[in-house]
Amino acid sequence: MDRKLVASKYDGSHRRGPGRPRTPHVITELVVRFAIENPGWGYTRIRGNLAVLGHHVGRTTIARILANHGINPTPRRPMQWSTFLKAHWRAICAADFFTVEVLTPTGLSRRHVLFAIDLETRAVEIAGIVAEPCEQWVMNLVRGLLDAFDGFLLGKRHLILDRDPVFTKGVRQLLRGAGVQVVRLPARSPNLNAYAERFIGSVRRECLSKVIPLGDRHLRHILKEYIDHYHVERPHQGLDNRLLRPELAANDTGPVRRRERLGGALDFYSRAA
Repeated sequence: MDRKLVASKYDGSHRRGPGRPRTPHVITELVVRFAIENPGWGYTRIRGNLAVLGHHVGRTTIARILANHGINPTPRRPMQWSTFLKAHWRAICAADFFTVEVLTPTGLSRRHVLFAIDLETRAVEIAGIVAEPCEQWVMNLVRGLLDAFDGFLLGKRHLILDRDPVFTKGVRQLLRGAGVQVVRLPARSPNLNAYAERFIGSVRRECLSKVIPLGDRHLRHILKEYIDHYHVERPHQGLDNRLLRPELAANDTGPVRRRERLGGALDFYSRAA
């Protein structure tokens, strides 16, 4: 009985809290956000930026939060693909192929179209069209894209390519020799070349699905008409519905009129002069 009385006297369980308070959700969100958006920030840098915002957190708490979310410490944290694109936006192009079925005297025949796209401006260059691409053909086209006077890759430092075997070691060496670093995508990763894939979807949906190319010459004409429309007359949703080359667009107050290309396959509107 005496022991129970003594124990009850010093029993503080009724005043004991639930333990160490949990880290507020807002702090957890900020730690994860800082780490994802800034791959080079370590625990101390994250802690300092939290302090600027009025949150005082220990390094061990930050380390625990990152570990719980599967985020590595800064030396092993790779740069996000979106961060790489933003950091090098003006110096990046991408290249890819799409195929078109052409009607010939012997039936349908497939053509491969190689194009390049500027990720900043969304401008597109149709580099070449061929039945069966090979290394030498691609190298000849790349030399044209690298032309020192008006090459599409002039001033660019990175070119995104997929794992297509036609982009051989020789092609990559040619690009590196001209100062263009090749960024090779992992296999089966079209989302990492989203701008090129988006262009392919646009040209198929808006143009190639509406016409049947009658030979190579007709195909070149169709693609030229679409590229002119794409650059001058077509608003781009990814650029806030702006035209790529607004200086070429009409800017008067005349009546609105409908205009067309390829017999009405491509429509656009402008003001009459």
